[in-house]
Amino acid sequence: MIDGQTAATLRAVLDEACKELSRFDIARRTSVASSLLAAVRRGSQSIEDLRIVAKDAVRAAAPSPER
Repeated sequence: MIDGQTAATLRAVLDEACKELSRFDIARRTSVASSLLAAVRRGSQSIEDLRIVAKDAVRAAAPSPER
């Protein structure tokens, strides 16, 4: 179970990481949130570590450029 402080930190990091995404881009936001939750389950606690995880997840969830 995630405590209130951790939940607030996750929300802030998620919002920061997804600020360039459309609020309707639910699939990418969900992917980033899932990555953050997995990082917390693995023991990541610092906001800097979570920011790195979130940025990496946003990049990984980015649509492929059209050719």
